[in-house]
Amino acid sequence: MGLPPFNVSGSPFNVVPIHHYPELMKATCALINAEWPRSETARMRSLEASCDTLPCSLVLTTEGFNRVIAHCKLSPIQAKKKACFIESVVVDKSFRGQGFGKLIMKFAEDYCRVVLDLKVIYLSTIDQDGFYERIGYTHCPPISMYGPRHCELPSLKTATKKYMKKEL
Repeated sequence: MGLPPFNVSGSPFNVVPIHHYPELMKATCALINAEWPRSETARMRSLEASCDTLPCSLVLTTEGFNRVIAHCKLSPIQAKKKACFIESVVVDKSFRGQGFGKLIMKFAEDYCRVVLDLKVIYLSTIDQDGFYERIGYTHCPPISMYGPRHCELPSLKTATKKYMKKEL
């Protein structure tokens, strides 16, 4: 199912669902943990949960599938069946500023629209809202991946996270 591997106009890079390339999991785990440290076991379990529906972890890799450049994870939103939450978007530090974040986001959007038949992508960010605005995301109220809340959470009033969305 799906588009993988996806190669943009003959470039030496591909974007693939990680569960189709399990040999990339260790390198992906190291990439994500370099940005947000967590136990390798927990991180690997999250990556191993990737599937053709949701959740799905996508990786940007070199042509020979020997280097992981970027990662993002698409997760379900229980209360919104035609939407997903994109998280753990990270680009290897040595590749930042070269358009790879934009490339993996574009593929994630295409994957959501074409393969998963979704209509909206949500995300949260602490300090990258300028990047997401440049690629078409707009600010929105906080959203819970786990279903509706029947009361307001005090922690959301002081949160530094900014929530954004993009209609596909």
